[in-house]
Amino acid sequence: MTTNPLDSDRPPERSRAERRAERRDGGRDGGRRRDESMMVPDVKFDSYYGRPVVKPAPWEADIPAYIFLGGLAAGSALLGAGGAARRLPVLRRNSRYAALAALTAGGLALVRDLGKPARALNMMRTVKLTSPMSVGSWILTGFGAFAGLAVASEASRELLDDDSALAGALRFVDPAASAGSALLAAPLAAYTAVLLADTATPTWHESYRELPFVFVGSASAAAAGLALVTAPPEQTGPARRMAVAGAALELAAMDRLERSLGETLAEPLKTGHAGTLLKASRALTVAGAAGGAVLGRHRTAAVLSGLALMAGSVCTRFGIFEAGMESAKDPRYTVAPQRERLERRRERGVTDDSITTGR
Repeated sequence: MTTNPLDSDRPPERSRAERRAERRDGGRDGGRRRDESMMVPDVKFDSYYGRPVVKPAPWEADIPAYIFLGGLAAGSALLGAGGAARRLPVLRRNSRYAALAALTAGGLALVRDLGKPARALNMMRTVKLTSPMSVGSWILTGFGAFAGLAVASEASRELLDDDSALAGALRFVDPAASAGSALLAAPLAAYTAVLLADTATPTWHESYRELPFVFVGSASAAAAGLALVTAPPEQTGPARRMAVAGAALELAAMDRLERSLGETLAEPLKTGHAGTLLKASRALTVAGAAGGAVLGRHRTAAVLSGLALMAGSVCTRFGIFEAGMESAKDPRYTVAPQRERLERRRERGVTDDSITTGR
């Protein structure tokens, strides 16, 4: 009989009697069926060559800056309309100028991220309702037109003779400009949240229900903070109320967002640099809203409260941005939620579709 040098490494053969006894007892695992036994150890969350399962978005700091500035522009336009309706000239003027300035700075940040100005113009070639980028481009353009018209009307009050035809025309269109920018304020503040949630980035994608409310609340708080800094206290009543409402909306939506994400996907929002930023955001937003509501009639307290609100909004945008980027880098944030959803479907008895199969 020939032998192989590796024969010594083979496990010993079992006798026929041992095999019969094993079948009679139900197998080696004490009666467990083979398909119920653990065939492989728990998977280690890894990917080919250490690369992420989801490719992180190719964005840098220009994008969260653009998101913050767009929200600031939206909230300021809303306050400008409120100042016009309440006959508060300084609040109206400062908010209108702030809206256009923030929109311009945000547009420059967006163009810088795109790399070429022509790419920004290319987004205007079509209207695609299923694309957040396409819809957002048109919202941005429409808002910019109304905000620019409102600023032109504001400037005419100081630069043009009241009896001139141009001044009369601008006064005539002033209510429409104010109303148009106010109507587009909420879509402008919210569409960037839809844009983030439309990506495959785990933490952003699963936040699609709450993230627009977080961004709208943060935008309102930031714009109210800027008004508290730039306007006299006797004209900041609408801004103080907006600060409280915006802060309450942001904090409530953020709390619901973290709970809806679950323990795994909420982890990037609570750890690392992103977690530090979001903790600072909560503290600054609460302090700014409380200070504006209680001490907003005092100039120094109003300025400090306004700065806290704006800083809190910046921390919110950058914190959410960094949390999303971290969730895309680690395969665990992609694989673990998929497994959790699979288990929930199995618990509901769904085992015969293309997604869920029997064990």
